[in-house]
Amino acid sequence: MCGIVGGVAQRSVVPILLEGLKRLEYRGYDSAGLAVIHNQTIARKRALGKVKGLEQLLQADPVSGNIGIAHTRWATHGKPSTENAHPHICRDTVAVVHNGIIENHESLRKMLLEIGYEFTSQTDTEVIVHEICHALETADGFLNAVKLAIAKLDGAYALGIVSTAEPNTLIACRKGSPLVIGVGIGEYFIASDVAALLPVTQRFIFLEDGDIAAITIDGPVIFDADDKIVSRPIKESQLMADAVDKGDYRHYMLKEIYEQPFAVSQTLEGRFINDRLQESSFGYKAAQVFDNIKCIQILACGTSYHAGLVARYWLEKLGRVPCNIEVASEFRYRSPVLAPDTLIVTISQSGETADTLAALQEAKKLGAKYSLTICNVPESSLVRESDLVLMTRAGPEIGVASTKAFTTQLVSLMLLVIAVGRRFQLTEVMEHKITGALFSLPGKIESVLQLDNQIEALAEQFAEKQHALFLGRGTHYPIAMEGALKLKEISYIHAEAYPAGELKHGPLALIDADMPVITVAPNNSLLEKLKSNMQEVSARGGQLIVFMDETLVSANDGNVQIIEIPQVENEISPIVYTIPLQLLSYHVAVLKGTDVDQPRNLAKSVTVE
Repeated sequence: MCGIVGGVAQRSVVPILLEGLKRLEYRGYDSAGLAVIHNQTIARKRALGKVKGLEQLLQADPVSGNIGIAHTRWATHGKPSTENAHPHICRDTVAVVHNGIIENHESLRKMLLEIGYEFTSQTDTEVIVHEICHALETADGFLNAVKLAIAKLDGAYALGIVSTAEPNTLIACRKGSPLVIGVGIGEYFIASDVAALLPVTQRFIFLEDGDIAAITIDGPVIFDADDKIVSRPIKESQLMADAVDKGDYRHYMLKEIYEQPFAVSQTLEGRFINDRLQESSFGYKAAQVFDNIKCIQILACGTSYHAGLVARYWLEKLGRVPCNIEVASEFRYRSPVLAPDTLIVTISQSGETADTLAALQEAKKLGAKYSLTICNVPESSLVRESDLVLMTRAGPEIGVASTKAFTTQLVSLMLLVIAVGRRFQLTEVMEHKITGALFSLPGKIESVLQLDNQIEALAEQFAEKQHALFLGRGTHYPIAMEGALKLKEISYIHAEAYPAGELKHGPLALIDADMPVITVAPNNSLLEKLKSNMQEVSARGGQLIVFMDETLVSANDGNVQIIEIPQVENEISPIVYTIPLQLLSYHVAVLKGTDVDQPRNLAKSVTVE
C-alpha cells in the first residue's frame, strides 16, 4: 500500500499521475514513483520521501508517455528506500504498482530465483512483476499473462500494470484492496481513491473483488472472478475537485475539526420525519432485520473501535440491548462464538479496513445472518458486503488522525440505539430526549470550538512532555482512549488511557509533577467517583487538566487546571467532550513541529493486515 494512480490517454499522462499522487498524500507514505511507456520503452522515476522529490526529479529530467502508472508506498516489506519504491520493473518489459500484501511471496521468490530472475528490492511486490514477465514467455498476450500470474498469488492486491508487449493497454486487478476506473472522454484512469482523479473526471467504475480490467483509450473490458466479461455501472461522484483542499486552514486536521458541526448536521439530515427516526435510513430491509435480532456484535479498529465502545454503553444502558465489541483484527483468530440472531455492526471511515472486512466475512462463515456497516465511503467493500448501511456523510477526511469521521460515527451509532432500542426497553420519552439532544449537537460543538484559543495556550505545557495519562469513566472512558490515541498519533507523545477507577491498580505509580493527567468530567452519575479519583492524582503531585461541565466549576485549585465545557445532555456528552481533546492534540503537535496531517509510520486507510 498506499496509493495507486494510472492512466491511458491521447496526451501525456505524467502531469495527471503526479497530481493524483499529490491528492493521495493524505493516506501516508514513504516514497513515490511513476513509470510511463514512450517509444516502446519504460521510463521510470522514483524518489524516497515526499511527492515533491519525485516532482523535482521530473523537472530535472522530464519524461512523457500516453500510458503510465504511479504509486506512493507505505512500507510493509522492506524498509523505505528508493530500491523498494514502486513501480517495480522486470527486464524492461513489465512495470507494476501494488497495494496489499502477497502472503506467499517468499516461496514465489525462491522459485523465480531458481529460474534466473533477479530481485533488486525486499518487497513482496517484485514477485508479481517477475511472475507476469515469466508468464509472457508462454501466454497468449499481455492480459492472459497477467491472469496466469495473479492465479499464483495468495493475499490481497490492487494492481496497475503496463507492458511494452502491448504498449497501449493498462491492466487493473483488484482482490481485497480498493481500485476504481475513472472514465474520461477518450481517456481512462485508475486509482485507489476517487479523490486522486477528481481533476480529470467525476465518473467512476468501482471494480468488484476479483475483477481484472484491460483498459485502452477505447474503454475497459472487465472480467469477473469467474473470468467472465461483465459490465460494471458508471457512477457519478458528487465530490468536487476542491473538496479536498485545505482552504484557509493551516492543516487538514484543523479544517476537519471545524467542519464537525456541519458534518453532524449532514449525518442527521433527512433521517427524521416529525422528529421521529426513519428506520429506512439503514436500508429498505432494516425494520425486518431489527425485528429479528436479539443482540449486537460490533467489530472495528482504531478510532472506530472507540466509537463502538461508546455505543456499547449506550445500547445497554439506554436500550437494554445486549452488545459485545471486539477489535476486528483479533476477532477471527480466537474462534469466536456468536449468539443466534446477532446483528454484526462494522464501523470504518474508509470501508476498506482489511481487518474489519475480514472479521465481517468470518462472522458470516460462523452463521451471522444480519450485518450493518457504518461507513463514510459509498461503494466501499464493507458497504457492498453488508445487508444494511448507514452512511456517516462526514465528507472527505484527509488528515490521518480521524476527527469528523469519529463524531459522525458516534451520531450514527446513536441513531442505531434509537432504531434497535425501540424493540427492547428504550422508552418513547427517552427516544424523544435523545432526538432533541442530537438536534442541538451542532450548536454545542460550535460552542466548544470557541475554546480553541484557551486550549492552544494550554498546549504549551506539553511542549517538553514525553508522557501523558487520560482518565474517564463510563461512556467517557472510550473518549479518554480516543484522546490518548490522538495525542500519540500526531505529537508522538506516549499517552495511555484508563478508567479512572483503575488508578489504584497500577497507574498511580506513574504520577508525578512531569506527568500531565487529562480528565473528562461531565456532570453525570459518575462525577463524585471521578472527583475522588482526581484527588488521588492531586495528592501525589500530579498535573491535572480537567475538562469539566461549566456548571460544576468553582475555582481552579493548585495543580488542577479546569477547562469549562458548556453544559450538555448526558446522552450526547461523549460527542461534545471529544472536541477539546482533538484541539489539544492538534495544538500540541503544531508546537512539537510534527507532520500533523501525515504522521510518521501511519496510513489513512489500512487496507492490509
